[in-house]
Amino acid sequence: MTTKATRKLATFANPQPARDYRIHLQIPEFTCLCPLTGQPDFATLVLDYIPDQTCLELKALKLYIWSYRNEGAFHEAVTNRILDDLVAAARPRFMRLTAKWYVRGGIFTNVVVEQRKKGWKPAPRVDLDEFPRESNTRG
Repeated sequence: MTTKATRKLATFANPQPARDYRIHLQIPEFTCLCPLTGQPDFATLVLDYIPDQTCLELKALKLYIWSYRNEGAFHEAVTNRILDDLVAAARPRFMRLTAKWYVRGGIFTNVVVEQRKKGWKPAPRVDLDEFPRESNTRG
């Protein structure tokens, strides 16, 4: 049985909506086509978001990502379009999408786009001291 790629995104209820926490996803097999040459373009997508009331469902996300396989799109346009669709589906407090495009013509391209929910401010970052290397050994 073959699973068909689709642009339909699904979400589920955030199990901890009172807490800011980061969801980090790496999608190493994104493919679309160059709109000028028709040749395939490959990218690793890195998605970081802080959910509000809903989280993205991963199988639907996978099928959504696959739906771009045969579509022509410029790197900048497709990265922004994907972020727009993900934000519309999940309505997160914060979302950042980084597209790390593989080399084409000797040029690597990274496109980083982000969206913040109006009025949302992150809590100040807490940096804890790192443990020194091998700190759990005596000697």
